[in-house]
Amino acid sequence: MGLSDQEWQQVLTIWGKVEADIAGHGHEVLMRLFHDHPETLDRFDKFKGLKTPDQMKGSEDLKKHGATVLTQLGKILKQKGNHESELKPLAQTHATKHKIPVKYLEFISEVIIKVIAEKHAADFGADSQAAMKKALELFRNDMASKYKEFGFQG
Repeated sequence: MGLSDQEWQQVLTIWGKVEADIAGHGHEVLMRLFHDHPETLDRFDKFKGLKTPDQMKGSEDLKKHGATVLTQLGKILKQKGNHESELKPLAQTHATKHKIPVKYLEFISEVIIKVIAEKHAADFGADSQAAMKKALELFRNDMASKYKEFGFQG
């Protein structure tokens, strides 16, 4: 399931483009997540009042949280699979405090790939998309394993 050096390079190259506008990408990812999977909004008390795309677009809190999400994910991706120290606290809060199901991690992974593909079509071809999909799957699988350690079936 691990990624080759070339695949990690593809992931980190495109991630550099994400980081150039982390808040914009993060905002778009969360807006798309809540639009495509409205049930995910139930896990975010502070965003429940955001009912329309315009409200979401205008929310600085949503933008800030999107940046936080992608910043944390970026730290994990940069570890190229050796992400235990970054992943464990994230898994713990998501399992014990936020109770985010693994299925929602699948949803956000799909959305991340869609958003990157739309924003960076020329730089995110089939090979890069496949590498990112593989990296996000590794992340999700490792999160699911940690969830079990924390007694959350997610």
